[in-house]
Amino acid sequence: MRGNLSDFNKLVNAEDYLEFFQIPYDQKIVNVNRLHILQKFSEYVKEINRNNPELNESERLSKYSEALEQAYQVFIESTPQEQKLFKVFHQKPKNVVKLTEIDSD
Repeated sequence: MRGNLSDFNKLVNAEDYLEFFQIPYDQKIVNVNRLHILQKFSEYVKEINRNNPELNESERLSKYSEALEQAYQVFIESTPQEQKLFKVFHQKPKNVVKLTEIDSD
């Protein structure tokens, strides 16, 4: 890790975060899952902040690094559709009727 919270707060894209924490990554995986990795990472960061308000800067950044590595790993082993991070994955299509919704009355 090569920075502080001030530097961390200036980061913008997935590659910036991965490079900041010196996490090796496959560009193909990041290209396909960029927003999903960042969304999952954001969820982890919120949880870290909520559950660990006493952490100092170094400890916090260490936890963030672990969280980013975990978020990246999720999308090596899973797909965005399986993770359902974004609202669109939870919305029911308006023009679809499931067989289970049809009864024989």
